[in-house]
Amino acid sequence: MSDATPSTPALPEKPKRSRTGLFVGIGIAVVAVIVAVVLVVVNLTGSGAATAKSVTVKIGTTEASSPYWAVLKKEAAKEGIDIQTVNFRDYTQANPALADGQLDLNLFQHLQFLANYDVQAKQNLVPIGSTLVVPLPLYSTKHTSLESIPQGGKIAIPNDPTNQARALLVLQKAGLLKLNDGGSTLATPADIDAAASKVTVIPVDAAQTAPALSSADGAIINNNYALTAGIDPKSALFQDDPKSETAEPYINAFVAREKDKDNPTYLKIAKLYHTKAVTDAVLAESKNTAVIVDRPQSDLIGILDGLKKTIEAAK
Repeated sequence: MSDATPSTPALPEKPKRSRTGLFVGIGIAVVAVIVAVVLVVVNLTGSGAATAKSVTVKIGTTEASSPYWAVLKKEAAKEGIDIQTVNFRDYTQANPALADGQLDLNLFQHLQFLANYDVQAKQNLVPIGSTLVVPLPLYSTKHTSLESIPQGGKIAIPNDPTNQARALLVLQKAGLLKLNDGGSTLATPADIDAAASKVTVIPVDAAQTAPALSSADGAIINNNYALTAGIDPKSALFQDDPKSETAEPYINAFVAREKDKDNPTYLKIAKLYHTKAVTDAVLAESKNTAVIVDRPQSDLIGILDGLKKTIEAAK
């Protein structure tokens, strides 16, 4: 047996680390961190082509094709709100749809119309933001002045209770008829003093007032239906004053269910309506006949409550 111990083989020399490779590795890591941070920022701020935080709000209206809606939708999109309009052919459908939860908001009515609906339907829809007041004009294709309308002439008016009452007040102000006791926002054709009046009225669906011009001596036509029919607002023979105190019941508003009256997204939409881009579009569409109204929600609810009390008392 040999006493000799085998010699240990020498270990290979460690390779020297390249400084260039080290810098490249660090660079790749830094780039990865930057990309990750950018992605987080995009998700948090909603920047980029799409945002996961976009909120959809369905709004019922009778004028979804109006150009100002495109402007309002664009302004809302900047705030992460996707407005989807749901169009209705007449005024009687949008409030029940809102009350039933098919809509989030609606925008088509004035406070008097809303008060009448709430009382009759035993609902509590509320205004969350004012928009405008538009005059209610009298048009004619047969006559060029109030004076030329003949005794016994026939005037078509909207047959829904609130617009009908307003139409009767317009005709009284124009000197074409007289209402018993001066009339009110609840007036009906039964309140007409026939002996003291120059014209008679033909109540029709609001959407049919413009077509009625071909057969009647004149028609009271809501602004949206007049514009849809291509009627020039400047051709009106007469209209009420949208700036007067008596116009408060006819302030148009965004309307929500009572539980949603403080919803921040809905309130933001009502506020966006008053941006210059939107109001410019609204005024252009109305051919500058509309008057923009920006009243606090508390004022609107106060006016609405007063109107509802009047309606209740008249029952």
